[in-house]
Amino acid sequence: MTGKKRAAEKRAGPRMTIPTQLVLRTLLAEPTREMYGLQICETAGLPSGTIHPILARLEHEHGWVTSRWEGISPQAEGRPRRRYYQLTEDGAERARIALAQATTSVSTLSLRTRPAKGLT
Repeated sequence: MTGKKRAAEKRAGPRMTIPTQLVLRTLLAEPTREMYGLQICETAGLPSGTIHPILARLEHEHGWVTSRWEGISPQAEGRPRRRYYQLTEDGAERARIALAQATTSVSTLSLRTRPAKGLT
């Protein structure tokens, strides 16, 4: 992919598929809060094999999301490290605009995100 095409994609934003909309709505519910992958899966009602490619595109191709690995010892905690995701300030604004302009929207289909267990 050329640099010009990549720059144009960053400006244009991602395709607004229903799963992408669900992920963005989940992140926009509290845009300054970091969420790890499983929380996003549970809240959006999507499997990890769906959300992780979306998050990767939002981060690497569009610059709407940042991520970081949790700084723990998996052996000490008895679980794998979590990767936390958060919308950038620009990403949150662009996500709101993109969702408002989506031709097929989650609200049209009566799909709703749900609170992740232990988050309410």
